[in-house]
Amino acid sequence: MIKVPLTVYGAELLKEELQRLKSVERPDVIAAIAEARSHGDLSENAEYDAAKERQAFVEGRIAELEGKLSNAQIINPQELDAEGRVVFAATVELMDLESEDEVTYQIVGDDEADIKVGKVSVNSPIARALIGKEAGDVAEVMAPGGIREYEILDVKYI
Repeated sequence: MIKVPLTVYGAELLKEELQRLKSVERPDVIAAIAEARSHGDLSENAEYDAAKERQAFVEGRIAELEGKLSNAQIINPQELDAEGRVVFAATVELMDLESEDEVTYQIVGDDEADIKVGKVSVNSPIARALIGKEAGDVAEVMAPGGIREYEILDVKYI
């Protein structure tokens, strides 16, 4: 099996979602199915159909999360010793050489990525351009609007 990289924080988020699905969502769906069954004829019971669809979604998501967690390679950025290079879980301060705007991104797994909070997927174009580089290097990123250049100001493992 292929290991899926996750940060410690990302793994915790997936575990919390799994726990919520098992302890809250699953019992709620079971109760909704029981309630719908009590209304009689199941062939024309929209509540029953909706509850069964919800059950399929919940069970599918539980299986997906369990699979991801069982194949996860959990990486703690504070334990990394990458000698200043950009690697998975590193936090990178960048300057856009065109606009001179400074941004900070952490390179994370696909499930953790959220650009609004500065977390970019390891599979994104910007992360792929940054991996292996060090502070002072310039990375060229193929963006939708063309090639953008970013200077790496700092690499942290926090």
